[in-house]
Amino acid sequence: MARKAKALLDELSRPGPHRVLRGDLALVGMPGVVCTPAAGLGLPAVAFGHGWLQPPHRYHGLLRHLASWGIVAAAPGTHVGPLGSHRLLAADLSTALDVCVGVRLGEGDISVDPGKLGLAGHSTGGGSAVLAAAADDRVKAVATLAAAQTRPFATEAATGCTAPSIHLAAGKDVVAPPVGHAEAIARAWAGPARVWTLPKAGHMGFTEGKHWSGLLVSGGSEGTTRRVARSLLTAFFLAELAGQRHYAALLDNPVKGAQLSYDSEAELAPSA
Repeated sequence: MARKAKALLDELSRPGPHRVLRGDLALVGMPGVVCTPAAGLGLPAVAFGHGWLQPPHRYHGLLRHLASWGIVAAAPGTHVGPLGSHRLLAADLSTALDVCVGVRLGEGDISVDPGKLGLAGHSTGGGSAVLAAAADDRVKAVATLAAAQTRPFATEAATGCTAPSIHLAAGKDVVAPPVGHAEAIARAWAGPARVWTLPKAGHMGFTEGKHWSGLLVSGGSEGTTRRVARSLLTAFFLAELAGQRHYAALLDNPVKGAQLSYDSEAELAPSA
């Protein structure tokens, strides 16, 4: 099984079979970006929350990657300022899902199944994804990257989240250390939750390129971190939203560059 997981990691680290289209959420009244497969009906969709001060284009590679594997990915560009609201970003994530479901994308040959919706996010955007999931019972899967605490508290919102979740934590994170943030959210989660720790990753390793916020937030983009994150998130959403359960094998076995550090279902399993 470990060999199969390695093969899946390699497969999912590469772009998928779909040609990708990029659109602008501003066309429907919300700043942000949406990436879709070139065609497809009844597709899954994921709304992605950006980190503090981070514009959506710093996650463009991840959004394109998900779309190349058949998942519509939308990232609102709201609340990017220093005083951006976590609560309102959470509401905008749900609105982005509304757009994906309610607007025929592309030239009308792309549609989203309202029963296949997920949320994801980085840093405080991960926390906002948790807030959104707690308030939106349409959400079937949630993934966070270096999740950071929010106000209202993501840890409190997690107690109302029953959808399966994975939380990728950065082992060298000095902004949102895993134990006090990603792991705390996972331990409070009402449904299945797993924490994958990337030992060599920093808080900003999940982003792309350079940005002026690097003067305020420790760390920068990391190629290996992004590669592992792309593979794990793609496997998770394909398994949970698209019903392609064979990709779950990647999440059940050790992978290079990541360690399964918490599994709520293992915690609940009776001891031998």
